[in-house]
Amino acid sequence: MKIVTYNVNGLRPRISQFGSLRKLLDSFDADIICFQETKLSRQEFRADLVQAEGYESFFSCTRTTEKGRTGYSGVATFCRVNSVFSSDEVSLPVSAEEGFTGVLKDFSASGYRKIEYSSLIEGLEDFSAGELLKIDGEGRCIITDHEHFVLFNIYGPRAVADDTERIQFKHNFFNILQKRWESLLHQGRRIFVVGDLNISPFEIDCCDAGPDFEKNKFKSWFRSLLVDNGGAFFDVFREKHPQRREAYTCWPTNSGAEEFNFGTRIDHILGAGPCLHKEETQGHSLMACHVKECDILDQFKRWKPGSIPRHKEQKTRNGKMEGSDHAPVYVSLVDIPNAQQHSTPSLSTRYCPQVYGCQQTLVSVFARRQSAEDINLSGGSNSISDDSNVFGKCSQLNKRPLHSCSSASSDFIHQGILCTSDDGYSDSFNEPSSGAQTLSASGHTKSSVVCKKKARKSQLSQLSLKSFFQKTVGGCSESSSFCSNKELTQENFSIGEPSETFIEGCEHNDVKELQEKAAKQCALVQEDMSQAAEKKNNNALVEWQRIQQLMQTSIPLCKGHKEPCVSRVVKKPGPTLGQRFYACARAEGPASNPEANCGFFKWAAAKSKKKR
Repeated sequence: MKIVTYNVNGLRPRISQFGSLRKLLDSFDADIICFQETKLSRQEFRADLVQAEGYESFFSCTRTTEKGRTGYSGVATFCRVNSVFSSDEVSLPVSAEEGFTGVLKDFSASGYRKIEYSSLIEGLEDFSAGELLKIDGEGRCIITDHEHFVLFNIYGPRAVADDTERIQFKHNFFNILQKRWESLLHQGRRIFVVGDLNISPFEIDCCDAGPDFEKNKFKSWFRSLLVDNGGAFFDVFREKHPQRREAYTCWPTNSGAEEFNFGTRIDHILGAGPCLHKEETQGHSLMACHVKECDILDQFKRWKPGSIPRHKEQKTRNGKMEGSDHAPVYVSLVDIPNAQQHSTPSLSTRYCPQVYGCQQTLVSVFARRQSAEDINLSGGSNSISDDSNVFGKCSQLNKRPLHSCSSASSDFIHQGILCTSDDGYSDSFNEPSSGAQTLSASGHTKSSVVCKKKARKSQLSQLSLKSFFQKTVGGCSESSSFCSNKELTQENFSIGEPSETFIEGCEHNDVKELQEKAAKQCALVQEDMSQAAEKKNNNALVEWQRIQQLMQTSIPLCKGHKEPCVSRVVKKPGPTLGQRFYACARAEGPASNPEANCGFFKWAAAKSKKKR
C-alpha cells in the first residue's frame, strides 16, 4: 500500500495543471492520497473538482467567516478503490470523520450539522464547545479509519512570531490533537499522521536555522512526540534517511528558492502503534514490520534540473512558477491484510448534494427561459447562428419561386445591399423559372415574420433594420458592415407577398453587375478596416515599448550582480503596507553562494503625503 501527502496550494490550479482530477491522482500511483490547502468551500463543490472515477473522496472545508480566512485551508483524502460497496479493500475506510475534537459529527442530507459536544477525548473539560468548533472550523483535519490503522490528514496552522492570537490557536490545535492521538493509542489502535504540519523539527530540516532554532516551543513539542525522546511516534522519513541533508519539501512562494534548494521540511509522515503480527517479539513495531520505504517525490517540484535560471526567464522573473510550493512525500506499507467487508462511509462526497444532485439557486429558478416552441414560433433565437446554420438557411431560400419576391425587394437589391452566400444563392437569378427568395422591405405583408437579434459586440456591429432601407450612394456606404458580414441568417429577413415587378424591373446582367460591384466595395471596406486595426495595434506596441524603456532606465541595479532589480509590493500589514520596493532578481539561496540573491533592497520612492 502506498500513501502520499501533498500540499497542493489550491486544488483547482493543480487540476488545471494536470488536465483533470483523475490525471492528477493517477500521477501519484498511490492507494491513498492526502491533499492539504485545497482552498475550496463546500458551496464550490463540483463533480469535476471533488470526484474522479476509481476514487472515493472525503473533504473538510473551512467554515469560519473570519476576515482573510474564508475559502482558506481545507484538506481532502482520496482513496483508490475497485468497489465502494461490500468491499474488503484496506484503502476504502470503514468510517470517516471531519475534524478531531468531536464537535462535528456525520453527514446529513442538508450538509454537515453541528451537534452538542460529547466528550470523545479526556482532558478537554477546560474547552467549551464553541472553542472546539473554532479549532475544527478551519477545515484542517480529515480522519479515516482503515480498520488496521487510523489515518490523520492534517494541515497545521501557521503562526508568525508577533501574532499572539494565532500562536495561541496553534498551541490549542496541537494540544487537543495530541490528546486525540493518546486516546486512540490507549485503545490499542495504530496511527499514521500525514500532512503539512508547518513545523521543521531539526536543524537539518531547515536551510537557515538560527541560534534559537531549538528553543521554539512547537519544534520542541514535535520532538517530544518521537520515540527517541520517550514519545510514541516515528518520524518515518528520518527513520529511513537519518543523515540526509537538504531534504526539503517546501520553499518560499515568490523567491525562486527551489533553484538553490533553499527550503524546509515541514511535510511529514508519522507512525505509532504495535505491528500487525499476532505473536510480537522483541524488535517488532509498526515501523520495523510494515514500513518499506519513505521519500520525497522530487519530480513534482516546480524547479526542474536544467531549467533557465529565474533571473534570466522573463515569465518567472516577476511572477510565480507553475505548481505548488511543496513537494509530495510518500510511504510504502507491506504485509497489510484485507479488511472485513464494508461500504464507503457517509462522509464521502458521493453523498454530497452539491455533487450528486442538480441543486438550483433561487436565481436560476425564477430566471426566464425561452422554450423551443417559442423559438419556433418567433422564427429564431437571440443567439448568433454559426456558419453551418447560415448556409443551410440560405440554401432553403432557393426553393421559393423567383416571382414570389416583392417590389421592395427589387429596390433592396438595386441598392447593392444584397449579400451572397457560398452555396449559390446569387446563381439562382440565372434561372427565372426556379428563382430565389429575396429580402422584403414591406412592413404590412400577410406572412411576414420579424425576428429580433442582439447587436454584435465587435468592430462590425449589426445595424438596425431601418438602416437597410435608407437611400445610399453606391453599394456599401451605410450598409458596409452588413455587406461585410457573411453570417446572414433567415432571422434577418421579412418574407413578403409575391410580386411581378421584380422581373419587370431587373435584367439578369444588371443584377449580376450590381452584385459584383457590391462585393468589390465590401472587400475594399474590409481591407481599409484591417489596415486601420493593424495601424492601431502598431501604435499601441510602439507606445508600450516606449513605456517599458522608460521603466527600464528607472530600475536600479543590484550591487551584488549589477543586474536590473525586480519591483515588489509590501503585503504584510503595517505602516509600509502597499509600498513598492526593488530587490535583487535572483533566486533566494545560501549567503555563501555568489550566484544566489545578494540581498539588495531599495524603496521605489518616498510614500506620497496624504492630501488634507
